[in-house]
Amino acid sequence: MTSVYSPQTVHGQNKVPEITLTFWIIKVLSTTVGETAADYLAVNAGWGQGVTRAVMAALLCAILALQLGAARFRPWLYWLAVVLVSIVGTQITDLLTDGLNVSLYLSTTLFAAALAAIFSIWYASERTLSMHTIVTRRRESFYWAAILFTFALGTAAGDLATEAAGLGFVRGAIIFGVLIASIWLLFRAGANPVATFWLAYILTRPFGAALGDLLTQARAYGGLGFGAQWTSALFLAAIVGLVAMLEFTARSRRANSQPLQH
Repeated sequence: MTSVYSPQTVHGQNKVPEITLTFWIIKVLSTTVGETAADYLAVNAGWGQGVTRAVMAALLCAILALQLGAARFRPWLYWLAVVLVSIVGTQITDLLTDGLNVSLYLSTTLFAAALAAIFSIWYASERTLSMHTIVTRRRESFYWAAILFTFALGTAAGDLATEAAGLGFVRGAIIFGVLIASIWLLFRAGANPVATFWLAYILTRPFGAALGDLLTQARAYGGLGFGAQWTSALFLAAIVGLVAMLEFTARSRRANSQPLQH
């Protein structure tokens, strides 16, 4: 979903990226990394669920503090926060499902209700949910709260579809992919861009989770058996490459916008 908006607003510079094809590619890659990296650290690296949750939550808080304190949009900082939110969002759902035995039906409902509450409070406070006007600390705080719960909701909904409902990884990825494509068609047909953005943002999480499970799980469980380590490394490398490109482009734009010195 390519944005038709400028990243600049009358109030200042937007603190989040323009919505382009590159944005959605990195988003899907980061959702998959959230699924695979959480499994790798907790299981393959031997950290265990408790240590992994504590370390990732601490890193997320530190990076979000830097992101909120930054004066302008920084691609590497923003996307590092998204990757960490993806990992933490996955762990929140896993804690409820595996640690507290909360059913996926209930956790999906709870996360959906929490996200709806965030959107309601955000809109009541700011009169907009637009991702093109994240120009104040309060709006950015609402934005990141919504992002966290989209990941938690997407994880729960994805596990509900692929595991509890028995769709499997392949059919789950196909179904969520078709839903995302349908939202894109609605956007192109003139549907509300803010609503279609947030719907697509939610759905890319279960799509990425299903894709991650398909790549990492053993063939006996319906996966391709690539393993969490190699899948995480490959997708992280792709994210780093794309974000480096965005960082270079952003710096070039800033340099070109500087007035010439005489």
